[in-house]
Amino acid sequence: MWVITVYSKENTSMFEFDTEKDAREAFKYIEGCKILSEIVYFNDYFVA
Repeated sequence: MWVITVYSKENTSMFEFDTEKDAREAFKYIEGCKILSEIVYFNDYFVA
């Protein structure tokens, strides 16, 4: 799972994406202080 976290003076927003491609495409168009993170769970068998 990929998450974009956007910080502003009033609030913090988080957007979740299933693929890196979708997350990076959205990341281009989001304005503000933003962080792109990959979330890996210990029981996620698809990630080696």
